[in-house]
Amino acid sequence: MYQNILGLDPGRDKCGVAVVDSKQQLLYHQVIDSTQAIASIKQLVRQYAIDLIVMGDGTTSKAWQQKIESSLLKLPVTMVNETNSTLEARDRYWIMYPPQGLQRLIPQGLRTPPRPVDDLVAIILIERYLQAVSN
Repeated sequence: MYQNILGLDPGRDKCGVAVVDSKQQLLYHQVIDSTQAIASIKQLVRQYAIDLIVMGDGTTSKAWQQKIESSLLKLPVTMVNETNSTLEARDRYWIMYPPQGLQRLIPQGLRTPPRPVDDLVAIILIERYLQAVSN
């Protein structure tokens, strides 16, 4: 079993990253600019002793997988189905950050988070991976 896992939701303009430890505790999550992603991932790999990268299997994933594998020595990269992960992340946002004021009156399905949720998608991808390996 892996100790620390980095989740990556790769995109053209921005990427979501998250780090979860072996006890499934969230250590880090952030939305980063795609141009800085490899440097940020390298720093997180060193800082948190990452031994696995879990990545969504979306449109840009193959290109990102090649970038990561050519830049990060022999760190394994595992692809995870990212179907509906953005919708799930939007719901998770409102659980983590409950709406305030008039925003509470808007039905949850109609609310839009005030910031990108790519980091929450990265968390969800890690959770999906852990669920798949535990079954």
